[in-house]
Amino acid sequence: MKIAILGTRGVPNYYGGFEQFAEFFSVYLVEQGHEVYCYNSHDHPFQEKSFHGVNIIHQYDPEHKMGTFGQFIYDYNCIMDSRKRDFDIILQLGYTSNSIWYFLLPKKSIIITNMDGLEWKRTKYSKPVQQFLRFAERLAANSSDFLVSDSLGIQKFLKQKYKKESTYIAYGAYPFTNPDETILKEYGLEKEQYNMIMARFEPENNLDMVLEGVALNEDKTPILVIGKHQTKYGAYLKNKFKSHTNIKFIGGLYNLEHLNNLRYFSNLYFHGHSVGGTNPSLLEAMASKALVIAHHNDFNKGILKENSHYFSTAKEVKNILNTIKKNDNLQLVQNNFDAIVNEFNWEKINGEYLQLFEECFAKSDKRKQRK
Repeated sequence: MKIAILGTRGVPNYYGGFEQFAEFFSVYLVEQGHEVYCYNSHDHPFQEKSFHGVNIIHQYDPEHKMGTFGQFIYDYNCIMDSRKRDFDIILQLGYTSNSIWYFLLPKKSIIITNMDGLEWKRTKYSKPVQQFLRFAERLAANSSDFLVSDSLGIQKFLKQKYKKESTYIAYGAYPFTNPDETILKEYGLEKEQYNMIMARFEPENNLDMVLEGVALNEDKTPILVIGKHQTKYGAYLKNKFKSHTNIKFIGGLYNLEHLNNLRYFSNLYFHGHSVGGTNPSLLEAMASKALVIAHHNDFNKGILKENSHYFSTAKEVKNILNTIKKNDNLQLVQNNFDAIVNEFNWEKINGEYLQLFEECFAKSDKRKQRK
């Protein structure tokens, strides 16, 4: 098949989750004998025309000049280029800035869209932006030939909201198997004598709730707060909890070896995300053998099932801090690690996507139109 991947800044990954998936999956498709094209921003650090056999198409992306609005122009440029290339399948990763151009997508290509999370629920967006994101979501759900959900919660939502079936294919992570306790010395920490939470500083990630629970608790075990906090919300949280010296705002941390070891040797790892699909940082925590304490919602429960302790209030966080220890919950830790190995591994996920492509290609009416 001749396949295109749209909706990311490009490969190899220099940005985030969709880019990482695009990198792994595009190379996998080439290894399986398919002709693959990935769209890259014109100013992507990788400027070659081929990446491990994946054809790279650079398109002008004015985001560096115009901010978020530039993404709409970049997606428009990618879609217009795709009209010239006779793709069998176009995989769209997300819908935020490309779904408004759905009517320009090539008519004979099969359009498969990964619907991402419920972006309109993010409180960082203004009301008008949230309304637009609802509109964009509806366009993508109704105009795509086939939909992919990366969480069971998103799959359920699409069925209820739009009466649309979607194929559930999760995200992936690599098992972490080489812990190095000496790294803790760089942070002044001891094994299982600290807790942590890692997230973007946004209200729906419930950092406030978790830290409120920490503040309510008499025990002063350190908690590392990892994430870029130079934001308005970050300033609010740092000011609110400035008297609690055990709450340590570390900032953004991008050294994966350090992150994996911090997760591995932590006592409790709080995951407060409440919006979106399968969150990559959750899978990475599972892969690092952290004991995950998760916000109670369908998205997290769909991944963790019964292998987590859940919270919905600051008081519940306080109670968990007082009663739960990693060393008493090693079976939950192992169950989550096994889930990464058996269910959320990249080879399996790549195979599930390719199987979906083959099934869509075999049964789509567009295939008949191409003959």
